[in-house]
Amino acid sequence: MPLVPYALTRPFLFGFDPEQAHDLTLGAIARVQHTPLVCAIRQTRIDDPVTVAGLRFPNRIGLAAGLDKNGRCIDGLGALGFGFIEVGTVTPKAQPGNPKPRMFRLPEANALINRLGFNNLGLDAFLVNVKRATRFRREGGILGLNIGKNAATPIERAVDDYLVGLAGVYPHADYVTVNISSPNTKNLRALQSDEALDALLSAIGERDAQLARETGRKVPIFVKIAPDLDEAQVGVIAATLQRTGISGVIATNTTIARDAVRHLPHGEEVGGLSGAPVFEASNRVIAQLRAALGAGYPIIGVGGVMSGADAQAKITAGADLVQLYTGFIYQGPELVTEAARALARR
Repeated sequence: MPLVPYALTRPFLFGFDPEQAHDLTLGAIARVQHTPLVCAIRQTRIDDPVTVAGLRFPNRIGLAAGLDKNGRCIDGLGALGFGFIEVGTVTPKAQPGNPKPRMFRLPEANALINRLGFNNLGLDAFLVNVKRATRFRREGGILGLNIGKNAATPIERAVDDYLVGLAGVYPHADYVTVNISSPNTKNLRALQSDEALDALLSAIGERDAQLARETGRKVPIFVKIAPDLDEAQVGVIAATLQRTGISGVIATNTTIARDAVRHLPHGEEVGGLSGAPVFEASNRVIAQLRAALGAGYPIIGVGGVMSGADAQAKITAGADLVQLYTGFIYQGPELVTEAARALARR
């Protein structure tokens, strides 16, 4: 257990602008992660191994992409008890993202809205950080690397960016996630439509086969989708995933729906809504995917997990693994242990 309970540090952090608090936290973790001071934040990892997509996960609880976009804190975050960590989204070239302010807390709803827009230092800097992180994987942790397209790249050239990203991260990833569902990059979600998705995933499948031959290892590839899809759209995506040989799916990203929060301060801000309000929509998509994909196809569930019971609900809906993001910000590292323990007891 961390030396200082998160309940004591959260009021301090929540006194800052959300993005400032985020940067302050990551900076602190980056400074201590490779020093003896990491013991101040370290938690015992719950041992509940499971094999998914050919990978042995130490437990079923992971950190979702978006929190550590540049892969600065892999070892430090790994000390908090996660079975797997996903970093990014990284784009081929560095980009600043959208104008600030671009992150908003909705504490009454245990939610966040962000319109960060894939702000990151680019693929080269990202890979330097990934290569520097060795302890988490040496201790058995699984590392996912999440790729996207640059905002300046026209949507009709999006495949080019994804192929550059895939080739760059492939030798260094335990699995790769193709992010086509952020609402904060113009037209990105159009890649979830029938023809665009088929073209993108077919190209990725071909490049994956080539990279597997070149590197001598097959890296599972996941696709991250949105919660704002109807059952027919989910069915089309499921069929395309299977037809193009994609290894798994992550459900879901943030939502553009505002029904649950529009009455709250910041509830009408543009961007992706995460946290408790997306929980049911995420579970619905997970259940629809499981029905369409059948047993055995890897699904990672994410969206609104605020407790161990919420993590159990993701598994009940059809997920194999569960990721945290907004719940981690509101509840702190204790949620990692609570959720992993709840799933270990199932």
